[in-house]
Amino acid sequence: MYFDPTIFFLIFLIIIAVQPIIRQKLLENARMKLIAEIEKKRGSRVILLVHRQETMSFLGFPIMRYIDIHDSEEVLRAIHMTDDDMPIDLVVHTPGGLVIAATQIARALSKHKGKVTVFIPHYAMSGGTLIALSADEIVMCEHAVLGPLDPQLGQFSAFSILNVVQKKPISEIDDSTLILADQAEKAIRQMKEIIIEVMSRSHLEEKAKEIAEKLVSGRWTHDYPISAEEAKQLGLPVSTEMLKEIMLLMNLYPQPVRHSVEYIPVRKSGKM
Repeated sequence: MYFDPTIFFLIFLIIIAVQPIIRQKLLENARMKLIAEIEKKRGSRVILLVHRQETMSFLGFPIMRYIDIHDSEEVLRAIHMTDDDMPIDLVVHTPGGLVIAATQIARALSKHKGKVTVFIPHYAMSGGTLIALSADEIVMCEHAVLGPLDPQLGQFSAFSILNVVQKKPISEIDDSTLILADQAEKAIRQMKEIIIEVMSRSHLEEKAKEIAEKLVSGRWTHDYPISAEEAKQLGLPVSTEMLKEIMLLMNLYPQPVRHSVEYIPVRKSGKM
């Protein structure tokens, strides 16, 4: 009996093509199963906000994920679908993102009647920290970190812009810098007000103001890692009793493997 090798080749290509899809579906099913187990164990609604560096399958360059409007829409939808008195467990793993999106999530969590716990297995910088401030309890791994909330205008810190204006005679400052300084002052005031607002569920106003001042004041660079111990010293409700199920869940969000250079060494026009 004659077998057409083309058929075997096509079958081989189909298998290769569907493997990533099957692998992704298996990961998704495993995540849903583990999330359901955590919800049953804690009697809560589990929501994940996880940003990994992703690699495009065709061109292969990395895409950094951040908190965006799509994220806020999804998280808000999950919160609205949760009974008012049901506890919410939010797992956050993010470098930060849009202020408007992070603020929407933080406000929604701060107004939820049930207990809100934010789990930070590795890091929640900038907007991720703002979201964490809305929680009744922040659970961090021993070496997990938060980040400062000093507003950034383009590539500059708002406080750095104000420092330039305060240290130089106004006659030596150009109009564009003065406009930036005006925006910087507003951004700092707005961020303090947002922090105080979202922390109102678990902190007295004076304590919330104190924490807001420290996080927004520009005492650190924007990428400074605030450890769990430092967060406790700031007065945040931090625990380091991380659930093992949360860490297992993070294993189901694998970081794509990326190679620096790969190619098939074939010379042009078949020359050797």
